[in-house]
Amino acid sequence: MPLFTVFKLYQKELFFGTLAAVTTFVLFYLMSVFTLSWATTDLGFSRRDFLIIQLFSVLFFMIAIPVSALLADRFGRRLILVTISLLIAFFGLFFSFFFNSESASLVTVFSCLGMTLMGLTYGPLGTFLSELFPTEVRYTGASMTFNLAGIVGAAFAPMIAIWLAKNYGIAYVGFYLSGAALFTFVSLLIITKKTHQF
Repeated sequence: MPLFTVFKLYQKELFFGTLAAVTTFVLFYLMSVFTLSWATTDLGFSRRDFLIIQLFSVLFFMIAIPVSALLADRFGRRLILVTISLLIAFFGLFFSFFFNSESASLVTVFSCLGMTLMGLTYGPLGTFLSELFPTEVRYTGASMTFNLAGIVGAAFAPMIAIWLAKNYGIAYVGFYLSGAALFTFVSLLIITKKTHQF
């Protein structure tokens, strides 16, 4: 069965593929669930106002997906994902500057930048993950890495972020995002060495 084949023969691809995708989910849930919670409870935004900001920022997410797909076709999926991972790590360092403000303009710029980065990493991700596995287990391998990354990156991200913000300050939420992005960056560099065998 493909599932057992992936676990038996492609453990490294599964592990590093999961880490290569984890930042996509951390970023998405920070930019959606965490920011909505923090903005409405700690920054003084009404739920309606911040949801409007988020709806506007989603447009940037939507536009960035096909842009990243075109860039990935031209320059390679790995290069685009590596570059965007570094940009996400850099973005995390400025998390508190943008998001620890009651300025609607700064928060809107912050949301749009975050969602743009999210779209840029989301576009080439599915194809990249499928390329980690040979044809006979490609669908199973890509599905498992994507879903495991969703569990690791998304299930705990809002809770971790709220705990960090409450106990250490909003800057540490950004450091958490930057750390996840660096894990993804390193994983992308490691896993691609293996893919050349296929």
